[in-house]
Amino acid sequence: MQIVGVEVGGGSPVFSYTLAHGEDPHQRAWEEGYKVTRPLSATGTVEDLTVTLQVTPHGRRVVPRGPQRTRTLVRGLRLDDIDPVRRQRLAAYALIVSDRGILATEFSERTAVPGMWSLPGGGIDAGENPSQTVQREVYEETGQHAVVRQFIDIQTDHWIGLAPNGTVEDFHAVRLIYAATCHWPNDPVVHDAGGTTADSAWISPERWRELPWSTGAKSLLTRHAPTQIRLWRWEKRQRLA
Repeated sequence: MQIVGVEVGGGSPVFSYTLAHGEDPHQRAWEEGYKVTRPLSATGTVEDLTVTLQVTPHGRRVVPRGPQRTRTLVRGLRLDDIDPVRRQRLAAYALIVSDRGILATEFSERTAVPGMWSLPGGGIDAGENPSQTVQREVYEETGQHAVVRQFIDIQTDHWIGLAPNGTVEDFHAVRLIYAATCHWPNDPVVHDAGGTTADSAWISPERWRELPWSTGAKSLLTRHAPTQIRLWRWEKRQRLA
């Protein structure tokens, strides 16, 4: 995946690079002398994906921090004794708001965090762009039809853990986050039975903090849910006016 930094939309790049395994775009931008202010676009398919970020000079002294810290999720695992398979996974997720609340999915026993909740989404398939992935994954995991609105965040994580097939992986998760709506929400249903999603539900905007969210999902909701809820309510008032 190519990462491009610009100071203004449509401007010339101030940096451009291929995202390395384990690398975080926010950290890399800082070490280039810039702070990410917001994501602008994600274009192309998974084979040639380009993410453009709006950045601004931070004017601070840069102390390189090195590679993103790698967590180990397998109890008792000694990294000196294994050679994990390296995998960088590009995925797209959506913060979806409707008249029924925020759409959420529960991790199944096939994952390392069963019972935790997250945003719907998943890996970008061959030939797909991220918006198409959001629409497909949302339907597979919840039975809802998402209307993608805007690319709002990029998030990465890096850990050593077990894949559902038991393979030990050095896993670099790269998540593109979109704001979306659902004009005709219904009772969620998991069509992709037997996968990594055990359940899905609409969660009241007043109650979403009560769920046991994954760390990444909680961070995204804390940052973006208030704005997206206010926007949805404003648009609803405009429709009814």
